[in-house]
Amino acid sequence: MVSMKRRNIRVALAGNPNVGKTSLFNRLTGSKHHVGNWPGVTVERVEGTRVHNGKTIEFIDLPGTYSLSAYSKDEVITRDFIIKERPDIVLHIVDSGNLERNLYLTLQLMELGAQVMIALNKSDIQDRKGEPIDIDLLSGSLGVDVISTVANTGKGVKELLDRIVERASSLHPDPEPLKYGKEIESRIDSLEGVLKDAGNILGPFPRRWLAVKLLEGDDEVLRTARDSRLWPRINRVIGGIDAEELELQLTDARYELAGKTAASVTEYTTRKRTMTDILDSVLTNRYFGIPIFLVIMWGMFQLTFTAGEPFSELIDIGFAELSALILEDLRPEWLASLLGEGIVGGVGAVLVFLPNIMILFLLISLLEGSGYMARAAFVMDHIMTRIGLSGKSFIPMVIGFGCNVPAIMSTRTIEDKKDRLVTILVNPFISCGARLPVYILFTGIFFPQAGGTVIFGLYILGIAVAIGSAKLFRMTILKGSPSSLIMELPEYQSPGFREGVKNTWEKGYLYIKKAGTVILFGSVIMWLLANFSLDLSRVDYGSRSSIAGQLGVVIEPLLAPLGFDWRIGVALIFGFFAKEIVISSLGVLYNTGESEQALTDSISSDAAFSPLNSMGLMVFTLLYMPCIATIGVIKQETGSWKWTIFSVFYSTAVAWVAAFLIYQGGVLLGFG
Repeated sequence: MVSMKRRNIRVALAGNPNVGKTSLFNRLTGSKHHVGNWPGVTVERVEGTRVHNGKTIEFIDLPGTYSLSAYSKDEVITRDFIIKERPDIVLHIVDSGNLERNLYLTLQLMELGAQVMIALNKSDIQDRKGEPIDIDLLSGSLGVDVISTVANTGKGVKELLDRIVERASSLHPDPEPLKYGKEIESRIDSLEGVLKDAGNILGPFPRRWLAVKLLEGDDEVLRTARDSRLWPRINRVIGGIDAEELELQLTDARYELAGKTAASVTEYTTRKRTMTDILDSVLTNRYFGIPIFLVIMWGMFQLTFTAGEPFSELIDIGFAELSALILEDLRPEWLASLLGEGIVGGVGAVLVFLPNIMILFLLISLLEGSGYMARAAFVMDHIMTRIGLSGKSFIPMVIGFGCNVPAIMSTRTIEDKKDRLVTILVNPFISCGARLPVYILFTGIFFPQAGGTVIFGLYILGIAVAIGSAKLFRMTILKGSPSSLIMELPEYQSPGFREGVKNTWEKGYLYIKKAGTVILFGSVIMWLLANFSLDLSRVDYGSRSSIAGQLGVVIEPLLAPLGFDWRIGVALIFGFFAKEIVISSLGVLYNTGESEQALTDSISSDAAFSPLNSMGLMVFTLLYMPCIATIGVIKQETGSWKWTIFSVFYSTAVAWVAAFLIYQGGVLLGFG
């Protein structure tokens, strides 16, 4: 029997990917949530609160997972949290359109001894398809509360909150375990007998669940068992059995019950052809799917480039006025220069591109919310598999358009270790939002009529290099075959503009925060290096005799074959901290902090720049070593300095070769 011992009600949200878990979480918590990491791992942990009927409810959004095995960090985190933290309720968000598949996780949650409630989400879509689900019958079949919800509209949320408060305030028996047949149950009973006096030697897990996991050959549980004094007795029970065969039997038993339950509660009428069916016949077509995906991506970058320009100009004017005011009125002169040219100029040179970044984030969010991005992964699966990447690798690539850090974190859903490592190593080639200011600046100067197309080409180049590198790794240092992609395609739906704006604001806020910390720090350091020589005397601002100038002179021979001068070299070095600093560094070095337009004028009038080497610079920025935050997460996720250092040197070498071919090839063809 379980009772509530805490003052607040604690609810853990579990569910498969693409079931609307995040949307429902946002509905339940509003804006009252925060993001951190799970202890010991760089996996995002989201928590939020809601006061309802006088009770404070704490919601914890667990990672999306299809099962509770030990094949990925998501699965281990979810099951460990449920057992060790003992939430009052585990709210399982179930996609009504994939009931059988989702119920497999429900049965595993019940097997853990969790107090399960089901939010049957997207029920409106199921009704429109002509396959409504009998809520009461489903609840009775499983012995758990089931509430029909539509996360996008908020339907059912009040009833769900009412039921959570009611459920947490009363006592409920532990759920009935799933029975696996006489032979398997005999082995489970034997193991439970061994475990009954074990205490917490194998962790605070239910004895029956531990017995099932030992029979399945669960790596995490077996590893702990082998280190315990109980191992000889456990081994006598499980020794000699075929763990893989037994795991299949247990899995089949769960799917059989899930299938029977789903069939018995679904009222099958005449199947209606839905809008999803019509759209999928075109968007996932083997011939049209990829061209349509490319057209959509091209349109997205074209809109990002053109729609953000008027807003960027307004921000530029504002920073120019502020910088000019500081330079004119503030004394002493060095302080005015530091504030006006170093800080305002450096940070402003990056923030001027905030509208473009926000538009890109919004468009990606709307595509994800509509259900299209899951189709893009499905369409790309065949190509990804052929070149040596798992189809699951495409999702981290899409996330990488925003930021490589969460993209690399998201690889934890890839079970195969080589698949995951390949995905981590190639993900930094996916062009993140931090590189976008560099693209916009130089396309605006040298390719103003084709800005969107050039930016689209850079993003496609990043994907192509990632794919080519994956193929190379699979043929050499990480030989093997990629795993297959198994996923449900959600129904198309209105992307939820409100949710899209909210997600965009959250990501935009992080970008602004970055500008106020990392980029601010980099701009100040750059100002100091551009103003002083090695003997700490003041020099001509941004001259070759400054510390920055001397640093650039040292590496200039390495970059000269690419058509880069010392200023570009210094900016690229500082881009290691954050790619946006490439722009702020150039602003400081050219002493044009007061205006993005001034930086544009300086670059366009400098003989050191041309359309050819500016294209090489954009490609180099796309491909060279990841920023320091990405390097940190590569180390954290791989657990290896060897692979982290390899990523830095390999990506920089690829960038150098690509920029060399562009510049020298262009010179040979007469474009220099």
